Amino acid sequence: IRVAPRGLTVVSDPVVTLRITSTISPFETEKRFMRSITIAEFKGKLEIIVGSPASCMNLALFSTDDKFLQKMDDNDALLGSYHVDNYCKIHVTDTSGQQVDEYNDVSKVQKVEISDDAYEKRTDSARSFMKTRKLGHFNEEDMAKKKAELAAQTEEQKAAADAISVGSRCKVQVVGQPSKLGTVMYVGTTLFKPGYWVGVKYDEPLGKNNGTVDGKQYFECENKYGAFVKPLNVTVGDFPEEDYGLDEM
Repeated sequence: IRVAPRGLTVVSDPVVTLRITSTISPFETEKRFMRSITIAEFKGKLEIIVGSPASCMNLALFSTDDKFLQKMDDNDALLGSYHVDNYCKIHVTDTSGQQVDEYNDVSKVQKVEISDDAYEKRTDSARSFMKTRKLGHFNEEDMAKKKAELAAQTEEQKAAADAISVGSRCKVQVVGQPSKLGTVMYVGTTLFKPGYWVGVKYDEPLGKNNGTVDGKQYFECENKYGAFVKPLNVTVGDFPEEDYGLDEM
């Protein structure tokens, strides 16, 4: 909750989506947090994300376009007391002396190697345990059943994809998520995951990308308006864009 001029009260969403970066990782992570937690509690949650001890964190708040706003150095203050909006960036400066990718360099990890023939002869290995109990891919009947199910699912998704045309208006319904309206921009296979996918440009910024995934552009739209969903989650039809009355007084 924020107090605006003239005594008005602005009620904010209790949950905010933030981008997290740090001095010890080259990656950016998006996470949702309650505005009602303290900065001390916030740092505790960041420990799992960035790998830095909470006691060795200095936090800085940046805008959605990465402009520095302020330091977040009051551990007793609420996260929501700062001007955190969706997709603002929180940068964590680690003061413990850790280096970037210190724990991601597997070349520094001592390894024990064993030949496949020697491993095959061992009776105390995970492979031996699974073979004896016919688990996983050692269960031929189960594997054949899963292969048939996968083939049937793939064929069903392909049939659904064949019935969807680029440019069609659509409704996307995914279990556990609200329905979304948009326009079909892409139908087919992708490089990021196997199977058939439908690229959709939503009417509102409810997506995850701009039509590009892992450097491959499948279609073009504004950021956060694009998404890829399975064909069976897409219904094509007469779904006009909703008028939210933004121009009404």
